[in-house]
Amino acid sequence: MSEGINRRRALRRVGALLGGIVSAPTVAGVLSGCERMAGPDWSPQTLSAAQNQMVDSISEIIIPATDTPGASAANVNRFIDAMVGESYPPDDRDRFLQGLENLDARCTDDYGAPFAACTEEQQQALVGELDDEHFGPDTPEFDRDAPPFFRMMKELVIIGYYTSEIGATEELKTNRVPGYYDGNVPYDEVGRAWT
Repeated sequence: MSEGINRRRALRRVGALLGGIVSAPTVAGVLSGCERMAGPDWSPQTLSAAQNQMVDSISEIIIPATDTPGASAANVNRFIDAMVGESYPPDDRDRFLQGLENLDARCTDDYGAPFAACTEEQQQALVGELDDEHFGPDTPEFDRDAPPFFRMMKELVIIGYYTSEIGATEELKTNRVPGYYDGNVPYDEVGRAWT
């Protein structure tokens, strides 16, 4: 991670991206750190191989590669595996894993195949539906201590990405010596979020 950016500072910024709402298990996990995410011979410890592939695909749908690398390149699936396995209490871990099973079942009901066997368009449509259901304008309040699966998933993807080296150094731009501040600059003039 770049000089001057640590996980606590990154978490504050990601909290701002999420509107200041980050669930308790995620905050605890990020602040404690995840130890087992590195290495070329990494394998998931909490997720099954199929769940890991599903998490990687969903992550890439949420933060796709554009002119900067996406969630897959940032190994967000490894972050999620570590967070769910190391930092989530058993109830939250079970709710997350059950959510993956429910998503697979919903995909089978809607498209006649599990998530991994669906086309990219079908996967994107399903993730879009989940996003509308959990982040749309008519979304009911939720319990921060027991958030629904897709809220946990999206939160983990965003936090995993923006606290990764790729997210912190390639996606976000840092101006180490800020100059004049203008709080009313059109987005198309700056091009992306700045930290």
